[in-house]
Amino acid sequence: MNAREEILGRIERVAPRRDAAEVAASYDRIARDYLRRHHDDGVLDLFAERVADYRAMVRRVTPDELPGAVAELLAARPGVHAVPDGLPAGWIAAADAAALAHAPAVADLDGMAGAVTGCTAAIAETGTIVLDHGPAQGPRALSLVPDYHLIVVRAGQVAPDVPEALERLDARRPLTFVSGPSATSDIELSRVEGVHGPRTLEVLLVEDGGR
Repeated sequence: MNAREEILGRIERVAPRRDAAEVAASYDRIARDYLRRHHDDGVLDLFAERVADYRAMVRRVTPDELPGAVAELLAARPGVHAVPDGLPAGWIAAADAAALAHAPAVADLDGMAGAVTGCTAAIAETGTIVLDHGPAQGPRALSLVPDYHLIVVRAGQVAPDVPEALERLDARRPLTFVSGPSATSDIELSRVEGVHGPRTLEVLLVEDGGR
């Protein structure tokens, strides 16, 4: 028996594992009579406002404008940018191919000028963007190590509030919640950015006929 098996065995003795049906029934008994959303209209406006509140840049574009906007933002930051597997080719069609590194090794990310990803969902009420690191998002390190992160958010991915956003997520996935650039404050409230993630966050909100 290795250490992992020993630890899991101890947990099992204290809290015996329940079968799937029992867990599902327990989950169904949870009261969910809380307010599901605070907003029905102006969801994209609210999302853009809240993202900007976090000192992130947000630009609203049409699908046709997206490739040019991506190329413009990347050109403003010389260097090579990481691009994950599954990122739609059309998003980066206008960018300099020599400035893109497709699915780079984690060890190479520290030398990248930035990263471009999609997302899984976004929350208007909190200005939060959620990545589950599936296609078009890459491994978690890709969104944390480079100093610059450009995220493409499609209008249909923006949920008005937290409950609806959570319903779109798979809790078994490695979820990363992004609310503005990485930042922290010391005891005197001096703000420092880029401590544990990208110092600069830019968001392209694609108004594609969603909300």
